[in-house]
Amino acid sequence: MRKQFHIHTMRTVKSPSDPSVTTFFIWVNMRDLPAGIPTDVNPRKPNMKTMTAQKLLDAVSGTDPYFDIHNRGIVILAKSVKLDTANSIVDLDLDDDTSRYGILDGGHTYKAIMDRRDTIPSDVDKFVKLEVFVGEDLDAAALADARNTSVQVSDIALFNLEDRFDFIKKAIADQPYGDNIAYKDNDSGKTTPVSELLKLMYAFNIDRFKDALSAPTASYTGKAVVFKDYRKEWDDHHTEDGSNPSEDNIYLQLSRVLPTLVALYERIQEDMPDKFTAYRHKAGLQNGDFGDIRGVEKRDGRARTLFTRTPIDYDVSAGYVMPVFGAFRALLAKGKDGHGLEWTFDPLKMWDTVGMALVKNTFDTAADPGAAGKTKTLWRSNYRIVEGEKTRKLLERLMGERR
Repeated sequence: MRKQFHIHTMRTVKSPSDPSVTTFFIWVNMRDLPAGIPTDVNPRKPNMKTMTAQKLLDAVSGTDPYFDIHNRGIVILAKSVKLDTANSIVDLDLDDDTSRYGILDGGHTYKAIMDRRDTIPSDVDKFVKLEVFVGEDLDAAALADARNTSVQVSDIALFNLEDRFDFIKKAIADQPYGDNIAYKDNDSGKTTPVSELLKLMYAFNIDRFKDALSAPTASYTGKAVVFKDYRKEWDDHHTEDGSNPSEDNIYLQLSRVLPTLVALYERIQEDMPDKFTAYRHKAGLQNGDFGDIRGVEKRDGRARTLFTRTPIDYDVSAGYVMPVFGAFRALLAKGKDGHGLEWTFDPLKMWDTVGMALVKNTFDTAADPGAAGKTKTLWRSNYRIVEGEKTRKLLERLMGERR
């Protein structure tokens, strides 16, 4: 999909942190902004019934000409941007993959302009700023999460008001962290947002991520993407009156193993330094302290695990923990009735067996947590480590039954 349109001004900047990423700042007259730019890459659908949206609509159709100064503008991911300088026309290549290219943030602004630009007074020119990112390896999920954080929190809070986290609350009611989960904005005294529980369940969504070929990297990169998946599952699978999830809802099934998921995640947080030291010692490597790794901070008991807030010596980035944690999805399977979930083997015991191999593979593959958390090949290879040990144990069990 290509969009060609007349512009007023464009400035081009290469990212100082990643020269492969170029940002195009474009100011365009609202009347020239093309219709039909896809918005699928944005995890949120514009809701034009809110007070904020109404103000946007009024700002477009009103007489104030300073819209481009007062409004943050529209963020777009594109495959390429070309400028015909002689005619001030931009060619925006959005490809055909709407999950990667299109409007990432500013969907409400775009909708307001499309709805109201015909009512702009004829003697007034109004402009909107486009911030267009181009980069082969841009992570749409991570960018969407970063750009939509403030509104997304409100979406999660709204779900809480509609009691759509109740089954999660019940699943962890008797856990030591049960009262520490924040389900709404500014939840005083709560230490951990519910989004962290959703990320754990998303990483084990075996309906969506069935095998080693898929990698739930958004459990690290994209809170907004995770919540979108949770909301879609609710919309697709709930009781007739809409008050509860149905048995087909994978998150209802996952909530029943949630205490184990939390225990596994925190065990990895606690044990990772020792596993790191053990594999280096086994390989005869004396140099290299765990605390020297980028994304790891030595805290001497002042760091805390994510949920129970247990003191630990190292603060380890989730970018390293998540690809290890997600590998144990290989041990989860559907029950015989097709609804419940069962562990093929105890994941905590399996961690004791393969933990060192997983930690070695993780730190051998990625030198920083951002790369680790987003690298699908790492997630897949870690999964195969657990899957391989599971297969070995199943064969061992089978041989034992035949004897």
